[in-house]
Amino acid sequence: MDHHSRYLTVEDLRRRARARVPHFAFAYLDTATGTGAAARRNRDGLDRVRFMPSILHGEPAPDFETPFLGHSYALPLGMAPVGQSGLLWPGAERMLAGHAHKARLPYCLSNVANAAPEEIGPLTGGRGWFQLYPPRDEAIRLDMLKRLRDTGFDTLVFTVDVPVAARREAQVRGGLVQPPRLTPRILLQCLRTPAWSLARAHAGMPRMETLMKYADDDTPRDPTKHVGYLLRTAPDWSYLGWLRRHWTGKLIVKGVLKPEDATRLEAEGADALWVSTHGGRQFDGSPAAIDCLPAVRAATALPILFDSGIEGGLDVLRAISLGADMVMLGRAWLYAVCAPGEDGPAHLTELLHRDLIANIGQLGASRAEALRGHAIFANPRALSG
Repeated sequence: MDHHSRYLTVEDLRRRARARVPHFAFAYLDTATGTGAAARRNRDGLDRVRFMPSILHGEPAPDFETPFLGHSYALPLGMAPVGQSGLLWPGAERMLAGHAHKARLPYCLSNVANAAPEEIGPLTGGRGWFQLYPPRDEAIRLDMLKRLRDTGFDTLVFTVDVPVAARREAQVRGGLVQPPRLTPRILLQCLRTPAWSLARAHAGMPRMETLMKYADDDTPRDPTKHVGYLLRTAPDWSYLGWLRRHWTGKLIVKGVLKPEDATRLEAEGADALWVSTHGGRQFDGSPAAIDCLPAVRAATALPILFDSGIEGGLDVLRAISLGADMVMLGRAWLYAVCAPGEDGPAHLTELLHRDLIANIGQLGASRAEALRGHAIFANPRALSG
């Protein structure tokens, strides 16, 4: 089916996903923490980054092939980890990982996804990424790293910006309970979304399969605290050192905003850094991620990934112009799964590709990295970094 007449933007996919997914699940995906101010700042910050169009360059010949950490990807973008993806739509992780491998895009499986690395790793062609929330127990850490190596994951994404659980008030108001189960309120929401409910009934209630080996997920708890919070710790620099000694693959540190942290992370052996505010889901007082990117870029020679607020190809070019090497989207891929369904990820990839072509063609460049330093309007403080 051709979706290009119906889903022209990420927002089109979002609206359709919202109609097909029960409110409690969609609120988990779509909302931020606090008043949502950090999420709004991410969007506003991206909108402040502008370019001057450039003329008389002849026929554009864009080339988006992107080398990153020893692999070559078809586009300078990929799939960020999204926890409980299978709650949003049964089998979401399999759909996304399978498409990412076919389309030559990076896919990062969340530590708290509803599919285990043993299921997803073989779909990644040996190039899978895995997001690690830091387990407290060393035996669990060692076992998880072995599972990742044995199932085809070559890149570990160490997430450091969740030292405590965020309150995520809108998510709680939506009615999600942990572990997910049918309450009268949720049942009423499910009746309004029959396609999701039929798929869910066939698949059964989702569990965080990576973690089931280490904990029983049957104990009710705070709706913002899933089973992962029973296992994790707030990491410190010595924890990073332990990971670097025990993980032989590539190590990305996610949740970096301060240039002095970037400098030390490079010295401690990180292979790449990920500038992110967790999509505004953790701390409502954070600056826009894009405002932090130039100073982090200036502080390190490491490759840099970026997320937070990305909604299209123009945003990808904005982030690359300010120092990112690869740009990741999270929510958008789940909108794509929940809206058109199985062929949604392929549609979103094509949509983003077309958007990249349409925008870079206005700038007289053939490669995205040629735009470095060409942003003409942004937060002056960020650009001066």
